[in-house]
Amino acid sequence: MTASTINTRDDLIDYLHVAIALEHATIPPYLTALYSIHPATNSDAAHVIRVVVVEEMLHLTLAANVLNAIGGSPDLTRPGFVPSYPARLPDGEDDFYVDLRPFSPEAVETFLNIERPGAAPSGRSRLVPTPDGGRPFLVSSPTVEGMHFYSIGEFYEEIIEGLEKVAAADPGLFSGDPARQVGPEYFYSGGGAAIPVVDLDSARRALRFIAEQGEGLDSGIYDDDGELAHYYRFRQLKLGRYYQAGDHPDSPSGPPLSVAWDEVFRVKVSAKLADYPPGSELEAAALDFNADYEAFLALLTQAFNGQPGLLLDAVPYMFRLRDAFNRLVRNPLPGSGGHHAAPTFEVPTVAGSGPEASQAASDTAQAVGR
Repeated sequence: MTASTINTRDDLIDYLHVAIALEHATIPPYLTALYSIHPATNSDAAHVIRVVVVEEMLHLTLAANVLNAIGGSPDLTRPGFVPSYPARLPDGEDDFYVDLRPFSPEAVETFLNIERPGAAPSGRSRLVPTPDGGRPFLVSSPTVEGMHFYSIGEFYEEIIEGLEKVAAADPGLFSGDPARQVGPEYFYSGGGAAIPVVDLDSARRALRFIAEQGEGLDSGIYDDDGELAHYYRFRQLKLGRYYQAGDHPDSPSGPPLSVAWDEVFRVKVSAKLADYPPGSELEAAALDFNADYEAFLALLTQAFNGQPGLLLDAVPYMFRLRDAFNRLVRNPLPGSGGHHAAPTFEVPTVAGSGPEASQAASDTAQAVGR
């Protein structure tokens, strides 16, 4: 077995900050694909992606619950929280980049890579060296420099083992304020409810739920609650057919799933603010979107730091960003060879990050959330 990379409460806090950032990092790519779809088309695909986005928000919330339970403070406004796309995630055998791209076979392939089940061949290979040069992996070890995890599932197994180890030596590990916990009264999706974390057992349940609902690592196609894992939700888009109970992973036997790959705005892949003409309406729309997204992250930070009721506004707020998306994706981008504009998700650091995030961002988040 690989020597533990988690030995203290501080190590756990570092890992859980990475877990929150990881769960968030999937949301911009999924939203970009979702809102690149032409209105009133691809209803099956839009539904699949939308459900996964809501469940990623649930995963982010569960990771924040675990962090709060051990006395940490979730901060979605700290420098570097929003990755610069393209970004890198673990892929088991091969490296790949996560771009912000329109709904397409390439986008679905990326989503499958993100969510792909991946148990290391042995405990000794859970951690693997990060290649020199290029972008850092989003789930590299925060305590062992130059190493990243074989898969997201292995990353969460490392946290669970670390929790067990530290809890055995520190009976007071779960000393966080219970008022910071987000329960099902504040967040529920069709794929599951928020789990308040108060001890080792509830922390294990929360983290295993994240891994199983994403990858289907231990439970196969469906998780323990009978919900289709994210990997297999996206695989339906590739195979053109829904799964049903009893299916083999490679042979869904449910109703056909229709995908119209051409009914999409061909947005520029991983667009940057520098792509927009200075002083143009497109640049202004991109800047406005980034400000709205910054406010969304400030709202989540407040919700996870003692105001859980704000989370009732967070998911609707996230989907209200569609209007801001539309102001960009429906417009051709000059000099791009026929591509359309898109949000860049280049979010600056919120001044006074953390629970004391800037009052301006907080006021904006609450105003939009109402």
